[in-house]
Amino acid sequence: MSALLEVRDLHAGYGASSVLFGVDLTIREGEVATLLGRNGMGKSTLVKCLCGWLRPTAGTISFDGHAVAGAPAHVIGKLGLGLVPEGRQVFPTLSVRENLVATARPPQVSGQTAWTIERVVAFFPRLGERLQQMAGTLSGGEQQMLAIGRALMTNPRLLVLDEATEGLAPLVRADIWRALGELKRERLAMLVIDKDLRALLPLADHHSGIEKGRVVLRGTSDEIAAERDRLHALIGV
Repeated sequence: MSALLEVRDLHAGYGASSVLFGVDLTIREGEVATLLGRNGMGKSTLVKCLCGWLRPTAGTISFDGHAVAGAPAHVIGKLGLGLVPEGRQVFPTLSVRENLVATARPPQVSGQTAWTIERVVAFFPRLGERLQQMAGTLSGGEQQMLAIGRALMTNPRLLVLDEATEGLAPLVRADIWRALGELKRERLAMLVIDKDLRALLPLADHHSGIEKGRVVLRGTSDEIAAERDRLHALIGV
């Protein structure tokens, strides 16, 4: 199966400060991948490069066969990359419905089941109870559900979740992991950044551990689980 996302020898940073050093990553259609590591190791910088928010200094990014390194965010989004950003970043003065409508677009792939408001609220019933409520008044967990729903309304081919459950209550985290499990069963490709290995190992097909801007650990869930000492050094589990 050909790669949906392919990152090769990616370097990036901010001004004179380098953050990423030769990162490689491949995600195929229907695969779930993770990016593991402590805060400040370069995970969000990689996400910014993937989404067009930061121009790499070297290396390549290919999405569905298109070279997108340094391309504008709207171009990458139209190709089918949907983002659930760190910190949720919902539009606080818009209602839940308006947040969902703001990003909506039809599927770009023939036969893809469209994400609509009705489908999102069936997926996250709590949002259906709050469609007219301002997003800024939602709880953190509800805002995360909205951020995921907003990304799904773009009908993405790859969903990127930066800190999928950080700071959320246990019951809400369980709801989020349930939702991601359903998306995997629907064969939506995902890149998930989180520190909850108990949830990530059964969900993901393969994992990449990043430290100081370099991928230092890579493997399937079984392979990663066997590397307890390296995992402890990498994310402190």
